[in-house]
Amino acid sequence: MPSPTNAGRAPGPLDGGWGWVVVFGAFISIGFAYAFPKGVAIFFKEIQDFFGTSYSEIAWVSSIMLATMYGAGPISSILVNRYGSRPVVIFGGLLCGVGMVSAAFCTSILQLYICVGFITGLGLALNLQPSVIMIGKYFLKRRPIANSLAMAGSPVMLCTLAPLNQFLFDNFGWRGSFLILGAVLLNCCVAGALFRPIRAATASVKIQTTEEGKGALKEQDTKDAMEMSGATNVAKETKTEEEEGKDCCEKVNQYLDFSLFKHRGFLIYLIGNVLMFLGFFAPIVFLAPYAKHIGIDEYSAAFLLSILAIVDMIARPTTGIIANSKWVRPRIQYFFSFAITFNGTCHLLCPLASGYKGLVVYSIFFGLAFGMVCAMLFETLMDLVGAARFTSAVGLVTIAECCTILLGPPIGGTLIDTFGDYKYMFIKCGVVMVLAGTFLFIMNYYNYRMLAKEEKERKAKEEDPKSARTENEGRNNWNKETTQSGPELEPLREEQEGLKKEINGTNEV
Repeated sequence: MPSPTNAGRAPGPLDGGWGWVVVFGAFISIGFAYAFPKGVAIFFKEIQDFFGTSYSEIAWVSSIMLATMYGAGPISSILVNRYGSRPVVIFGGLLCGVGMVSAAFCTSILQLYICVGFITGLGLALNLQPSVIMIGKYFLKRRPIANSLAMAGSPVMLCTLAPLNQFLFDNFGWRGSFLILGAVLLNCCVAGALFRPIRAATASVKIQTTEEGKGALKEQDTKDAMEMSGATNVAKETKTEEEEGKDCCEKVNQYLDFSLFKHRGFLIYLIGNVLMFLGFFAPIVFLAPYAKHIGIDEYSAAFLLSILAIVDMIARPTTGIIANSKWVRPRIQYFFSFAITFNGTCHLLCPLASGYKGLVVYSIFFGLAFGMVCAMLFETLMDLVGAARFTSAVGLVTIAECCTILLGPPIGGTLIDTFGDYKYMFIKCGVVMVLAGTFLFIMNYYNYRMLAKEEKERKAKEEDPKSARTENEGRNNWNKETTQSGPELEPLREEQEGLKKEINGTNEV
């Protein structure tokens, strides 16, 4: 029988053991979180015809879902810090199911925005961040591989959902499909049950100790306040208000570390990613509708997403292995910048693809580039800020990214409505991502140079005080030795005292 103190602990050590079960749970949660907004695009053409909406209006469904998924990042981070990853993921799975079942009964596009966009998007947000955070807690040396394996859930789910959604639509319509998909998303609750906390018992002991200490301090403050005079009471009240203000700020910083905005590497990552997401999701959202627009049948159009997902599935763990190598990991930010630039280049070349074969080639290269970016998306952030500050960092990053994620697909839809051609949407996404990759490459080069310079200066400062400290210690030791009492120094001390008395006598005269 396990002891009570070990009852809440996760079995197995870090970088292995139960950690691989956690990776499997994250594989499911992250897979649904990233693949579902793309897989729903299969229904867009039919929903657009049903409600009589434009391309930009129907694109808001995925945009709101993705923006809510990223914008609710701080809420997810706060809930994880307060309650842990397991209950948050389970609650997120329930929200996803409720959102999609409610969407089956919608009678307007606005209701779809609320049910599919906000409710389901919030449920996906409560699945995404806790899954990534749990991997960071279970893995250190093998973290790039673990992250890439978990992120591989997205292409696997997309590869499954694309043909499944088309099959469901042909047999049950989009309303019946949404009901079934709501039930499928409840599997996120099962994935969340696998997220066993690490040293939960130790954490509870620390919390109890802290609460007991706070209670003792409060009792002591009450006794002191009753013994003080009026003037002292006023000063104490002022001090208490200041302490309460500090406690409030400390509580906020406990959940979200706003000092990260002073972190040079974090700001570079944030600016580059905000720009990148303006063109990151729109090509996937419009790939199947574009294929249908040029006369390709529904199943072949859905199969393009499956091709993309299959290549993506292979690219993510392969990228993780490469990123974990001793040659790439010390400079992983360069590898990430290259992946973003490669992604943008694929979109710029997409208008040259003619016919179904050309779109198949585009889907292969796009899947490779997309998998490379996604495999390193959170690993590069963890590399910059460390695992201890990652929970706050991912929350702050996602809320900043949600603005461009929200605007990306609708801007692409507006370009399609204005020009009547999809190529301008692909060109816009390609240009934005090439700019983002170039910015990250240049600024990361600057950041690496500055880090090397700061490390050199720090080592120089450490060496100088050591030599000075050695000299000071030698002088102090010599002074101590000369002032120590001993029988051999008594005659000298008597002579010094006699001289002092004679000097004092002449001064008095």
